[in-house]
Amino acid sequence: MGEISAGSRLLERSGQLGALHQAHETVRGGRGGVLVLLGGEAGGGKTALVRRFRAECRPARPVLWGGCDPLWTPRPLGPFLEMAQDGGPIGELIGQGAKPYELAGAVIRDVRERPGLVLVVEDLHWADEATLDVLSLLGRRIAELPALIIATYRSDEVTDRRHPVRRLFGELQGDRIVRMGVEPLSPAAVGELAASHGRDGRALHRATCGNPFFVTEVLARDDGDVPLTVRDAVLARAARLSPEATAVLDAVSVIPPHAELRMLTGMAGLDEALRAGMLESVPGGVAFRHELARITVEESLAPHRRLELHRGVLRALLADPDRADPSRVAHHAEAAGDTGVVLRWAPRAAEQAADSGAHREAAAQYARALRFAAGLAPAERADLLERRSYECYLTEQTEESIEDLQEAIRYRRQIGDRLGEGTALSILSRRQWCGGYIEAAAAAGREALRLLDAMPSGPEYAMACTNQASIALNIEEYPDAMELGARALRLGEQHGVTEVVVHSLNNLGTMQLIAGEPEGIGKLERSLALAEQAGLEEHIGRAYIHAGWSMTRVRSYHLASWLDRGVTACADLGLEAWKHYVLAYRARYHLDMGRWEPALTDAEEVLRDAKPVPLLRIMALAVIGLIQARGGDADPWPVLDEARDLAAGKGELQYLAPVATARAEAAWLAGAPVEPEIAEAWALATRRQARWVLGELAWLRRLAGQPDVTLPGIRLLEPYALQLAGDVEGAAERWRKRDCSYDAALALAGAAGETGLRAALAEFQRLGTRPAAAIVTRRLRSRGVRDIPRGPQRWTRDHPAELTRREVEVLGLIRQGMSNVEIADRLFLSTKTVHHHVSAILRKLGVSRRGQAAAEADRRGLTP
Repeated sequence: MGEISAGSRLLERSGQLGALHQAHETVRGGRGGVLVLLGGEAGGGKTALVRRFRAECRPARPVLWGGCDPLWTPRPLGPFLEMAQDGGPIGELIGQGAKPYELAGAVIRDVRERPGLVLVVEDLHWADEATLDVLSLLGRRIAELPALIIATYRSDEVTDRRHPVRRLFGELQGDRIVRMGVEPLSPAAVGELAASHGRDGRALHRATCGNPFFVTEVLARDDGDVPLTVRDAVLARAARLSPEATAVLDAVSVIPPHAELRMLTGMAGLDEALRAGMLESVPGGVAFRHELARITVEESLAPHRRLELHRGVLRALLADPDRADPSRVAHHAEAAGDTGVVLRWAPRAAEQAADSGAHREAAAQYARALRFAAGLAPAERADLLERRSYECYLTEQTEESIEDLQEAIRYRRQIGDRLGEGTALSILSRRQWCGGYIEAAAAAGREALRLLDAMPSGPEYAMACTNQASIALNIEEYPDAMELGARALRLGEQHGVTEVVVHSLNNLGTMQLIAGEPEGIGKLERSLALAEQAGLEEHIGRAYIHAGWSMTRVRSYHLASWLDRGVTACADLGLEAWKHYVLAYRARYHLDMGRWEPALTDAEEVLRDAKPVPLLRIMALAVIGLIQARGGDADPWPVLDEARDLAAGKGELQYLAPVATARAEAAWLAGAPVEPEIAEAWALATRRQARWVLGELAWLRRLAGQPDVTLPGIRLLEPYALQLAGDVEGAAERWRKRDCSYDAALALAGAAGETGLRAALAEFQRLGTRPAAAIVTRRLRSRGVRDIPRGPQRWTRDHPAELTRREVEVLGLIRQGMSNVEIADRLFLSTKTVHHHVSAILRKLGVSRRGQAAAEADRRGLTP
């Protein structure tokens, strides 16, 4: 813990203590909640600070306090298990295997019934996936909750940007999220503490570097020496205890996070260890006052002594198996080397973790079982491998998921289990596609169908059909996808396999939407509803992904509400990979709407937080490259070159089309040849008859002045069919109906007459797309036009949101709550003109409503 007080004063923590009190006053004043993220090094005094705050604030309600486990594989929802020791709805939900969003909902209801509640979650760096999901959900709603949440973590443990806590930090933004840290004590503070013990403060600071825990351990010694390390200080302090008290320390050191009293029955020396300050009483038992001390004592144990202690703990846990926590049993069984107990309890712990939404911990528990599985029959090993593969798949551990499944298939083949082999091959095809192994995925799917087709038709064959339909959909072989999808749907309904029905409806609906058939949304909606009813979380996420794919492919942005819903739903379900796909599609949506800032935010989040999945990075990089190319302020080619390299060798339009269209447009804007950028994608799109992709590429070719290419038998979709036929004004109008103003201007950039070119120029200038505006300006000048608008004034270009002076004026009146009519009266403008100004303001701020514009203006300080 690190006690850092001099008398009744907490040294050098007044600022942090004051901030905690201020946050608590906000909550008590009914002004919403606050979430505090309190970081610092191990032994930095975080717990001492929070305990002092608890003592001083005298909350009206009990403080709910829980810590994350330092187990090798932590218990799901460990902190909330501790908070719920007195029972109540939270404890009941956890016992029933509640998902993080269900538990968060219970916490929210509890908080609203007990306003002013304080929740403390310690040691976030050890948190399981489900705990982080609950905190993320609470943090995103914290402004509405009358609660103070304090989460502590070791800053030196979360430096890796891939650490799960870093993802949480990225999700928790806003003025109700307070980040603070505790720094090491200064030489003056250490000197003040040392003086009261008659010690040399300067020597003490040199040895401890101001770490409060180390300082207090050294000052607890009587010999006056300053040990060189924390380990020396802790062991020197422990050496003064009797053998009985030392035995208690040894036992407690192997039982994180705390030892129940029943596990210490018959051991003398507990009172002495408590009096000496090495241990402290906690709800349910005793624990070391600081994790550093526990680790030090545990690491000092001889191997045979550690093994003996773990075996003793295991016996105590198994004496009451109905109350035993599977994660703890599996932990101690592994440390005790008990193969039988590991194989019985680790899968149970994995199932418990999966039920709680802690899929990363579930994968780790299956891995634990597999380390002890050498003596199992091949079928049992295959089962464990398949289960771990699924949990890895849900947590973006794609390579591990594929490897486990391939090993399981080898075992199935070894024992002649053709049904199991075919089923696993079918699932493998899906995993390989997600990993970017397209040819291998198609081959695995074909082999699965071959094996299962030779057996009586059953659920396994139905699943193989729908998986192969999915592969055909992804490679855009629509006739095969439609035939297999329809067959799978029929078989799924015949055998009553909900998962097959859900998957097939998704495939068929997505195909129809990409083909421009609006009735596809009905199938996608039915797929989502069935998945939600059946609790098929993966398929819930898949519905949102495919809605994003199809709507961005054909600009069907009347479906845009699916994107925000999808991000929230996937985050609530802990489906990180799925959420990143929806974010990537939402980035493209924002780009097409002309909202560059939110597009950039979503794309950068994908690049920062997602695992290195090629398709995800390609989509995000294409968005960023287009923003840079259109703005003309940055060189887009490094970003677009990375996207090209990731797409190399993939040979499918999902990979090639975003890269080809982005690079072709960037080349046109830079005056470079377009043809080399589109050749491969053009050939593939022609073979696949991908009408939307062909339309976009054909228009970029025409803008670049290249000869049109005939497309025999391929009827392009509007608006591209119109603009390629010469009706650019008609095409632009259809783009505007889709709210795609940049695409409307891009259509008009190919106009033959002055009127269309002037309209294109005005739109490009309004959007701030200077390279495109320059191209259209040159075309106008080549026609002898001289009175060409120069675009936004310097004042507008320099404004953070590129608002004109008039737009700033209108925004100020919006903030005052005025209607368009009132603004028109105030500024002596027509109501129609005010409407245009308001629309421009909403677009430039990336919001959809007036109230949001006012809030965004306040957040960014855009108006006086």
